[in-house]
Amino acid sequence: MQDEAIGHASTIPLMRAQLPDADALLPYLRRIDAARWYTNFGPLANELEQRLATQLDPGDTPAVVSLSSGTAALELALGAMQLPAGAQVLLPALTFVATATAVIRVGHMPLIADVDAGNWLLTPGIARRIAASRRIDAVMPVATFGLAQDTAAWDRFVEDTGIPVLIDAAGAFGNQHAAQHCHVAFSLHATKALAAGEGGFVVTRDRAMAARIRTLSNFGIDLEHGSQVFFPGGNGKLSEYHAAVALASLDQWPDIERSRRALQARYFRQLQRSCPGVVLQEQAVGGVYPILVVALPSGVRAREIQQALAARGIQTRQWYCPTLDRHPAFASFGAEPLPVAHSVSERLLGLPFYLDITTTQIRRVCESLASVLAEAAGATRPTSSQPAGTCHP
Repeated sequence: MQDEAIGHASTIPLMRAQLPDADALLPYLRRIDAARWYTNFGPLANELEQRLATQLDPGDTPAVVSLSSGTAALELALGAMQLPAGAQVLLPALTFVATATAVIRVGHMPLIADVDAGNWLLTPGIARRIAASRRIDAVMPVATFGLAQDTAAWDRFVEDTGIPVLIDAAGAFGNQHAAQHCHVAFSLHATKALAAGEGGFVVTRDRAMAARIRTLSNFGIDLEHGSQVFFPGGNGKLSEYHAAVALASLDQWPDIERSRRALQARYFRQLQRSCPGVVLQEQAVGGVYPILVVALPSGVRAREIQQALAARGIQTRQWYCPTLDRHPAFASFGAEPLPVAHSVSERLLGLPFYLDITTTQIRRVCESLASVLAEAAGATRPTSSQPAGTCHP
């Protein structure tokens, strides 16, 4: 690899997307040419939905609706849930902004909740506590950083409370299971483990819900009832070209899954050797992850470590900092104090993580991280005048 040839002079990027090459795509592209069907619920999109359903639960296949993006999956699923206008939707402070924007764009109000200190997720226990003291119309927990939500626990939540749940599992394909009573939305963005460049899909056991999502993705045109529009929708359909990439990715999924598991295991071993002070997300070992995020030791500001690593040619990112409530667009939507989310977010740092990163590069990342952490611990005063409570992307 180039990095090993020229040493520390080169930059280790944060991520390098790796999608199927032209040879893998060609059989699917030839099928598109032969059918001359390019979008609007085409045969490749239909095949993709069937294969995803079988992949997620071969014994009891759920309904799958393919869509143009992970964000479209969230918005259209929320719309198909038929919540009351202005519904209050509970979601975590520690997530990508699309979780909150999807709620607002369909006319509802996000309620921003704290997360668990160990797994950094909005859990059923947190949702139950908040629901006991205020109105909640729906919950949108997130499989943050690809860590699966407990579908059995959320199914019990739905059964006990009657509050519907949509799991935002954008980057969790390979980890997140289909649920019995919850809906699950995935992304097929280029940065995800299973990628189509752009795309997404919703998984549900509710066939009527799936039909509503499909109708809303086609401008609200109800093909089963004379092509009339009963509820206005938009254009959220997955094109045949994106379906082709997704199908080629599914063809390669056994290798992708095996490679990502092995990559994470190698990284974790090196982190344990070089940086025993960093904290990993609880239960994150052994999954299929699109990114690798660690929490730095208490008292260490991720922004300062990010700057020090950049000076050494290592790209990192602060996912997700700032938390949702610290974005101006969402500042008024807090459901409760957020001490855990605030504390964790300021210490989170995403490390370089991609399939063709080398063992030498992983060692360089971990040893550099250990070095800058040691320098930070030995400093007598902060290296940055940045005010507390602020973060940079």
